[in-house]
This record gives sequence, structure tokens and C-alpha cells, in this order.
Amino acid sequence: MPDLPTLAQATTAVTFVGAGPGSAGHLTLAAFQALTGADVVIHDRLVGDEVLALIPAHVVRINVGKEGFGPSVTQSDINALLVAQAQTGRRIVRLKGGDCGIFGRLDEEIDALEAAGLTFTILPGLTAATVAAANIGQSLTRRGRNTGFRIVTGHDMDGFAEHEWRSMATEGEVAAIYMGKKSARFIQGRLMMHGADPATPATVVENVSRPDQRIHSATLATLATVAQALEGPAVILYGLAPRQAATAAKTLKEAQA
Repeated sequence: MPDLPTLAQATTAVTFVGAGPGSAGHLTLAAFQALTGADVVIHDRLVGDEVLALIPAHVVRINVGKEGFGPSVTQSDINALLVAQAQTGRRIVRLKGGDCGIFGRLDEEIDALEAAGLTFTILPGLTAATVAAANIGQSLTRRGRNTGFRIVTGHDMDGFAEHEWRSMATEGEVAAIYMGKKSARFIQGRLMMHGADPATPATVVENVSRPDQRIHSATLATLATVAQALEGPAVILYGLAPRQAATAAKTLKEAQA
């Protein structure tokens, strides 16, 4: 079993750190202490520049970035690198964007460490969905609307990912869709095929929490057009509109009643 995380630099071989979606302000105190106390930081492509800037100059940085449908360091190479670095006895931080346990392939890296007899600590981070929802002034759950919400991926190792579309298409449901830009038309079609209202609100938040963050308001009917035009990493908040737009729509609906 891994040691429980503390605010001090972990004594385990590798500390997995969730960097949050971009802004350094979303790091936990424990994550900051791990970064500033590391000897080596092995980081993903989507870790924000503000976070990378906190790493002291003497710390060795190794970029193992992955890009969906693009050039990537293979997972097997990352696993081997992580084990090799950990075996040097130096303090190793594996820095992942968002929360390292959400679509971060954390288990594969843990399995590699355990197979080599190496210990680890996990310091979770804020995931893009929670920050994106906060940045549009919305909550992910709301009494009388939805008692839960889904975090799903737009694609997996086999291609576009299948989900429980019928329940997801129910009025009032909320889902955060990661890696959904290229699969947006597929998602749109599946939801509408299972009865989702084309007017269901959706918000696409691009470059969450970064200086170039952009908030794109859409509906299910326009989701594919909006999402596929974006260049930066984005999370789709299905079932949620930015607060200002949601308030205006509610006011109009009440006036027409």
C-alpha cells in the first residue's frame, strides 16, 4: 500500500502530483512542496506553464508529452523511464495535468513501479471539469436538476468511446466530456439518437484556467461545429450553459409561459 500523502516531501520513490488544468493557483500546498523538493520532474505536455515555472532551476525536467491522435511518447517508454529514474534514489515527481487519477493512465505507471518493488505517493489535483464549471459560474450538481454527474472520455484506445447514452440523454443530466473535440459529432449523434433534446445546453471551455482560456456557449445541435473549430485542449460541459446565458434563457422562458 502507498504511504499516505503529507504536506512534507514524500519519502516514497515516486510522488504522483496532479498539476490542475493550468493555473498555478490551482495547485495544492502539498503539490507545490513536492515540486520544489524534487530532484527530477517527469511531466506531461498539458501541464501549465505557470506550474512548470515553479520548478527550481536545478531540478531535472523530462517532458513525456502525449497528444491525442498525434505524436506521443509511448506509455511503455514512460513506465520504463519512471522506474529507471526512481531506482537512482533521487526524489522523483511524476507531474500530470489535472488530477492524476482521471484519464491519466495512473494505474499503468503504478503497476510498473510495484513490479520493480518501488513505492509511491499520490497527491491529487483539481480536474478540468470542476475548474471549468466554476469558471462559467455553475455547479456540477444541483438539487432538483441532477443528483450526480458523469466524467467521460470522448475516445479511448479503441477509438470513439461508447457510453450509456440513453440515461445520459435524459433531461437534466450533466456530463463532463474529456478529449471530446474530435469525437464531438459522434457524441452529438449518439445522444440525439437516444432522445436528447437538440436544444440541450453545452459549454466548451478551451484552455481551462490558462491566460488564453475561452468559453464557448453551444447547444447539442451546435456542439460538433463549435468543438471541432478549437485548437487548444478543451472540456465539454454537457447540460450546462454559462450562468449569464442560462439566466437569460430562464427569464425568456418564464416570459413566454
